[in-house]
Amino acid sequence: MFENLSKNLEKAIKSLKGEGRITDINIATTLKEIRRSLVQADVHYKVAKQVTDAIKQKAIGTNIKSAVSPGQLFTKLVQDELAILMGTTHTGIRLSGNPAIILLAGLQGAGKTTLAAKLALYYKNKNKTPLLVACDVYRPAATDQLKKLGEQLGIPVYSEPAEKNPCIIAEHAIKAAKHSLADLLIIDTAGRLAIDEAMMQEITRLKKQLQPSETLFVVDSMVGQEAVNTAETFNKQLDFDGVVLTKLDGDARGGVALSIYNTINKPIKFISTGEKLQDLDLFHPDRMASRILGMGDIISFVERAEQIYNEEQHRSLSQKIKTNQFNLEDLLEQVKQIKKMGNLKDMMALLPGIGTALEDFPMEEDFFKNCEAIILSMTPKERTDPHIIDRKRKERIARGSGYTVQDVNHLLKQFDMVYKVMKKVKTGKSLVNFSDLYKKFT
Repeated sequence: MFENLSKNLEKAIKSLKGEGRITDINIATTLKEIRRSLVQADVHYKVAKQVTDAIKQKAIGTNIKSAVSPGQLFTKLVQDELAILMGTTHTGIRLSGNPAIILLAGLQGAGKTTLAAKLALYYKNKNKTPLLVACDVYRPAATDQLKKLGEQLGIPVYSEPAEKNPCIIAEHAIKAAKHSLADLLIIDTAGRLAIDEAMMQEITRLKKQLQPSETLFVVDSMVGQEAVNTAETFNKQLDFDGVVLTKLDGDARGGVALSIYNTINKPIKFISTGEKLQDLDLFHPDRMASRILGMGDIISFVERAEQIYNEEQHRSLSQKIKTNQFNLEDLLEQVKQIKKMGNLKDMMALLPGIGTALEDFPMEEDFFKNCEAIILSMTPKERTDPHIIDRKRKERIARGSGYTVQDVNHLLKQFDMVYKVMKKVKTGKSLVNFSDLYKKFT
């Protein structure tokens, strides 16, 4: 998402480099290109004009300090306006009541069922005890899909296949939650069109009955500007609390994220960034604005890393490095941990300056698959002591992994390079401590 917009904005702002000051004349072309870039990203033309007008007004009236170039100042102004456009700061989720209730609503195909599971996992990791509730009584196999996801996560799902009234199912689910000591209900509902009066009345009754802590409108970001219009219509009838954008890992141009808050004055609270159940992030307008301008998002990177690396893992790895005991088994574990963080290319894009540099680098979901396959084809002794791997062992490992001897050699050379670097680390202090890094940037 935002790749084309980021490129276009970067190109537009570059035209100010070398200028001594900001004037009406030298920013005219830049503002025109920014407005065009926003429209191409599926932002409504009135919103795009509103943003560029605000940037122009602030740019012309700003005194430039000697240590700041016009290009740098203009980048900051664009970043601030993009953040304002998306809501300025993150708006949290209210979880009140016993149990707290999150009600999901939206069109068919928006990804509500998968999102329900993602939210359940997110809050399970926050020490909540969630219960998923299957209230989509219209879509075939909707309940089965939710049960399968719940089973995968170890999270219970409440359903009544014979019952066709979502209000009754939800009422019974609350009793079940209190009986099982679940403190959070996440309710998946059927997809519905805003013009379907009967379906809209149903979701309105469900909200009135449940009085949920949060009612979230789920938006497929692939739909584009039409999603903003749909959200506006839903909001008039349902008055939801916030928006969740799904499928941001696709070919979405980003206009939904940039327009929806400005149009309906309801915050984006979560974004779904991939197909994996852990690919769910809180939405921070200021951080997203930074990413759009190619400035990265180090705080989000650290937060995601902290989800998979705890202090005990950090100490254990540091100790192995200090005592020169780091081996292929440890490398395999690190590969698995990195994969848990999500799409590697998306993660690298969070680091300032890295995303653009790796634009054409082939980092797909299976980027480390060959590494895992080769190491798993080794014996425990070979993983612990790679130096015993001779030609015959390499041939056996290659056959077992489905790769070539050259691939095995390449992996061993890479490990050897890593090992030599690790040996130079005397105290382990050069390893990233994510907790300390997070405090530094916050």
